[in-house]
Amino acid sequence: MMVSQPLYATAKDGTELFVQDWGSGRPVLFLAAWTFNSSIWGSQIVALNAKGYRCVAPDRRGHGRSDMPATGYDLDTLTDDVAAVIEQRDLRDVTIVAHSMGSIEAVNYLARHGAGRVARLVLVAPTTPYLVQSDDNPDAVPRAMIDAQNAAIAQDFPKWMGENEAPFFTPDTPEATRAWIRGMMLGVPLPVALACRKTISFADLRAAAKGIDRPTLVVHGDQDASAPRALTGAKTASLIGGSKFVVYEGAPHALPLTHSARLLADLLAFIDA
Repeated sequence: MMVSQPLYATAKDGTELFVQDWGSGRPVLFLAAWTFNSSIWGSQIVALNAKGYRCVAPDRRGHGRSDMPATGYDLDTLTDDVAAVIEQRDLRDVTIVAHSMGSIEAVNYLARHGAGRVARLVLVAPTTPYLVQSDDNPDAVPRAMIDAQNAAIAQDFPKWMGENEAPFFTPDTPEATRAWIRGMMLGVPLPVALACRKTISFADLRAAAKGIDRPTLVVHGDQDASAPRALTGAKTASLIGGSKFVVYEGAPHALPLTHSARLLADLLAFIDA
């Protein structure tokens, strides 16, 4: 039986967070990528509902149908938003599935709020553990490069998206899908998009990743231009003890869209193991 749930969870600062909550059974929490909202997970939600899982997917603050406050786009506030959803929906034994930016919220959640409610973790094309180059993180992205990207986005976001779209999808990704994603991304106010990018770039989650003691699956494409595998997925998997690292050959960053069937099969096998 479908149980009717409230449409929103309330963050600590009063921000109303839109939440999709479908089905019943063991819960799966979906966290979306930068400038994406919960709609991105539609195919996975429908498929998992049919297999008897409850699927919960929030819109990050400033994204989709959630409130758009001027503040709260720092890592800890975003993480506390996730905690508010988990606690207010009373999710227990939950599998967290996080794509791209969602990975920093998921990994930080385990460090900040503990693993008491979490059964397992799936990181899809993560941006963890630490993107920016520093003395103790030499194999990473130079700060000047991050600043230049953000300046280009600030000047003309649609133009930047156009220039970076090709490697984000596969060549056979339909134009309708591309247009849907462009519209979703442009629906996020530019100050919010830039604040979130800053948070992604400077989130140092190396210690948090090392502390994870839950079964973890890391999935990454070997053609990911947005979060190159060697800097992100591979490093993250090496920090999380006992994690499983799966590389999708010829795959880009947008795996929930471009490799939906394979991702779903791997997800189900991992949850059911």
